[in-house]
Amino acid sequence: MRLAVREALLGFRRAPMLSMLSITTIAFSLFAFGLFSLVALNIRSTLSAMESRVEIRAFLSDSTTPESIAAAMGDIGGFKEVARVEYITPEQALERARLELGEFKDVFEAGFLPASLDVRMREGYRDPETVKKVADRVKVYDFVDDVRYGEEWVQKLYSIRNVATAAGIILGLAFAAVSIIVIGATIRMAVMARSREISIMRLVGATDGFIRRPFLIEGLVKGVLGGAFALLLTRVASSLISRYFIQTEFFDTRLALLGLLGGAVIGVVGSALSVGRQIRRVQ
Repeated sequence: MRLAVREALLGFRRAPMLSMLSITTIAFSLFAFGLFSLVALNIRSTLSAMESRVEIRAFLSDSTTPESIAAAMGDIGGFKEVARVEYITPEQALERARLELGEFKDVFEAGFLPASLDVRMREGYRDPETVKKVADRVKVYDFVDDVRYGEEWVQKLYSIRNVATAAGIILGLAFAAVSIIVIGATIRMAVMARSREISIMRLVGATDGFIRRPFLIEGLVKGVLGGAFALLLTRVASSLISRYFIQTEFFDTRLALLGLLGGAVIGVVGSALSVGRQIRRVQ
């Protein structure tokens, strides 16, 4: 292994320009994929934030007793789909309406809005079908005059999320495939430039594993360096977008490490395939 590492380092020294070309190509290919992933991440975060606002509002009759309200809150709060239940008094409803519709605040008068129970849904239970089922269960209480949850808005939000998820998967796979093809071609060029070295190693009796090892290590190093450079470029792009256009969310540590791992895997796989072809040619 020590000899393989030394040969890999010598490979960088023998062809520094070609090595830099490989690393740069890997970096920019992963950078393009990283930018797409960043957009997909922020779209997902935005949709998640919007989904968190999905709630069911049950309007109560004026004659509802505090005991009935407390019992209903306990029952509804026990639903597995429900995150929390909040009682909104007529005064609180009035104040909220004035804040949300500031330009029409003079229209609202005390006693105009009824008390309500605001039911927040748990994550994973905010699809239209589940929300409707919970709303139907809330309707059965005698003191509930009406139940609203923005059915049309929930349907549209759920459709947008499904379309965004499908588009993200398809475009993500396309970007990944293009990146692998470009990176594989670049690594193959680097291996072909050392075809004479591979031929000599075969002539002196080197095994296929011995020949492959330095190239695999070299591909691993190039992939990690390219991935790190791509991550840096993506971070700079994210900072510039946040500063001059719109606030964006960047990858967390787990996703950043996953990107580096992806670069390493691509570098190793590309080197393995290219060296394998070259070895078969000299047999």
